[in-house]
Amino acid sequence: MEQDTFDLAQISLRPLLLSDADDFMVWATDERVARFCIWEPYTSKDAAVDFIQNNASKCSLFRAICVGDRAIGSISVQSYTGNDRARAKSAELGYVLGFKYWGKGIATKAVKMVVEMAFADFPYLERLEALVDVENVASQRVLEKAGFQREGILRKFLFMKGKSRDMVMFSVISDEVRV
Repeated sequence: MEQDTFDLAQISLRPLLLSDADDFMVWATDERVARFCIWEPYTSKDAAVDFIQNNASKCSLFRAICVGDRAIGSISVQSYTGNDRARAKSAELGYVLGFKYWGKGIATKAVKMVVEMAFADFPYLERLEALVDVENVASQRVLEKAGFQREGILRKFLFMKGKSRDMVMFSVISDEVRV
């Protein structure tokens, strides 16, 4: 039985599996969780299965955030690919966590873990960045506690869910991380 407090040593990252579809639906259908995400809340398990099979694998690094073996969120690192050679040494971090796990240090722990993984697994990587909605103060704190630097506000940077959104840019540089 899960408790309200968690031993952060029990947090792990592993590949997101098809068997995680029910756990995925817990957070992916929650409007509070999806509020600052580019996606709308999921409405069907088929959509979750499709995401796990077809979208998660497109990320350079995509992991389930787990307590025990239960997937309570996800975290990803996506390299900039294609013709954008100027961005070839950078990647973008994204994460999502089930509502009942907010405010417990889990996201910060997962971010620290994936930062180390990303710089170890991708030796060419010099910069890992994260974009956070200006209203998502909790996520900004997660990144600050995980060692990211706040770089500034990108005004009207994304058009999301019917309106233009200001985003805060955060980054961590490979030289700042001990791997």
